[in-house]
Amino acid sequence: MNSSIAIVGRPNVGKSRLFNRLAEKRISIVHDRPGVTRDVVVADSPQGYVLMDTGGIGMTPEMTPVDIQNATEEQADFAIRAADLLLFVVDARTGPLPLDQTLAQKFRKMGKHPILVVNKMDDPEDGYSFEEFKRLGFSRQVGVSAEHGHGVHGLMDLFQELLPAPILPSGEQDILRTRIAFIGRPNVGKSSLCNRLLNMERLIVSDVPGTTRETVELDLDYRSEGSEDPWKFRLFDTAGLKRKKRVDSSLDYFSSVRTKHAIEEVDVVFLVLDAREGVTKQDKILADHALQEGKALAILVNKWDLALDGFRKDPLPGYEDEHAFRKAYLQSVRKEMFFLPDSPICFVSAKSGYAMQDFLQVARDLDARMEKAISTSALNKLISDMFEHRPPAKVGGKRFKIFYAVQVDKRPFRIKLFCNQEHKLDEPYRRYLEKGIQKKFGLSGCPLKFSLAGKEARYQDEKKSA
Repeated sequence: MNSSIAIVGRPNVGKSRLFNRLAEKRISIVHDRPGVTRDVVVADSPQGYVLMDTGGIGMTPEMTPVDIQNATEEQADFAIRAADLLLFVVDARTGPLPLDQTLAQKFRKMGKHPILVVNKMDDPEDGYSFEEFKRLGFSRQVGVSAEHGHGVHGLMDLFQELLPAPILPSGEQDILRTRIAFIGRPNVGKSSLCNRLLNMERLIVSDVPGTTRETVELDLDYRSEGSEDPWKFRLFDTAGLKRKKRVDSSLDYFSSVRTKHAIEEVDVVFLVLDAREGVTKQDKILADHALQEGKALAILVNKWDLALDGFRKDPLPGYEDEHAFRKAYLQSVRKEMFFLPDSPICFVSAKSGYAMQDFLQVARDLDARMEKAISTSALNKLISDMFEHRPPAKVGGKRFKIFYAVQVDKRPFRIKLFCNQEHKLDEPYRRYLEKGIQKKFGLSGCPLKFSLAGKEARYQDEKKSA
């Protein structure tokens, strides 16, 4: 395994900006507000090192709730102990503060000898407090500007001196992993699900909505029952997305951008619901967004144990037992989210671990399903049968007709329809065709997109092939 580098320091000294600079891409959210980074964010640098961005150590109650701050510092301690090298980041503009001295002592007690990175030396003409930081007592001290990149190459040269040469990945590891994103509203249990799968408190979990602000990527090798080889996944724990009216800060905005970017990057999306709350308008918006991005989609009804506890204490009239209650709940979700491509719905509990392997199997099935090739002859026969069973309504005295259909792409599935007039395919009939194709070819959970070519385009295609 390649050497790991943890970036640590007090709040708002530029740790996340340095992390992004070393990773050579925007991963961690950079914001002037202290306490934005909470979980440890991990990325591979282009040089092959494993980078860890940590939350600010020593935040005050005014900056963030006490329980979240305690968890943030536990995460930072995890990274400090695990890292082969520490980058202790300080602020050249403020000079050394008492908290910097406290952290220096903490690192020494832990047997760590970090590189002291004096950040925010943005303008060479300005006078900075670079020399004053020598009192912290570290032999390796480098001045940088993470904002502009000054001094970063010199810092990277130190990595080569102090750490073994990394082995650059071949890319095969990423290909073997099924990438899963957990999306949903704040506080539905996305981080708890990841922690349960990883069997450790790797992500900060709190009742405070919005605890997760970054998208955190984590690799999981899951040992399933009856399988010799582990199931390989990459988990994307995302920030809870709020309704637009409630996005009240730039921090919320950037969190939502990161979440939407994660959806673009993965193979399978799990929309997480709170079993006690059911489907909300925001859940429908999130599901539709994942489908519009062409991603395989499944629904995770989390906290199912709590819903069952409530049912046992106060059974609802009209339900004979828990099985009937679950069946009715399932039907309700399907009714509320009628636009889903027959997506699998899994009832789970992050707290108890109920049905964890079941939904990981669903992820594997969906990922494999997205690779299917649809027989052209079988596709055209199905469409012919569907037209005969239910002809489309006439529009302006003419009926929509499909002359030929063919699959032209996958991930997502794209079907090209050669027809008489593409604008005559109305939405209800489009959904009728989609559901028929998904059912016939076993594409449940997989979005389907049509591209239509009218007579003029069809004749042009025929001329080209002639």
